Amino acid sequence: MFTSTDQMQRTVMLPVFPPKRIISLVPSQTELLFDLGLGEEVVAITKFCVHPHEWFRNKTRIGGTKNINIDKISSLKPDLIIANKEENVKEQVEALEKIAPVWISDVTDLLTATSMINMVGSITGKEMKANEIVKHIEDSFNKLAIQNNKSSIIYLIWKDPYITIGGETFINDMLTRCGFQNMYVNEKRYPEISAGQLPVTNTQLVLLSSEPYPFKEKHVAGIRQDFPGSKIILVDGEMFSWYGSRLQHAPSYFMQLLEAIKNTD
Repeated sequence: MFTSTDQMQRTVMLPVFPPKRIISLVPSQTELLFDLGLGEEVVAITKFCVHPHEWFRNKTRIGGTKNINIDKISSLKPDLIIANKEENVKEQVEALEKIAPVWISDVTDLLTATSMINMVGSITGKEMKANEIVKHIEDSFNKLAIQNNKSSIIYLIWKDPYITIGGETFINDMLTRCGFQNMYVNEKRYPEISAGQLPVTNTQLVLLSSEPYPFKEKHVAGIRQDFPGSKIILVDGEMFSWYGSRLQHAPSYFMQLLEAIKNTD
């Protein structure tokens, strides 16, 4: 019996170790499992697990992150289910605990992200590879360092209504490392912004995320009307919000983004 403590401080006991049948309920952690070399072991993923593309095409899908097909999961007889506090529904996770051990992550910043990667490596028998990934991430972020551009920004993840991100989020930690000053840092989680609440006079940058709302160039003109005088920038939401092995590439993207913003001044 292998025993692990997850990021919710729950004790998770695996009768089979290393697990031979893993189900991932979280896109960024699915990509991590791939990079850990668990191609045969992962038997199912969600419909939002778009990376790697070959898994998205070929792996069994068990619904969305918040609309999981519990009967289908049960039929797959997993040894381990990997979930997340924010991305999955508590009641569904509790139902899954009757089927198989469920390991739950709780990621709010870079430190908890790298801790999650090491812990997932440990519980899947891929500790050495996880250590390599974390080392790469840490080295990459050390090269980025904390930037000092001090631009006041709003990071939008939805429109109609506008939804942004507060201070207690992983995205906010990534913004801070880029040197941005999140205008909603004192708000919790994902506040909705009504038209009358837009802080247009102080907003230097409005960053439009590619997910969960797929902001594209066609949206820029309309948003510019709501944020006159602000620079509107489309950004890769996966680089700001995926907290698995994709973090290896985030600092390089951030540096390119900061350079591009500087060159449009």
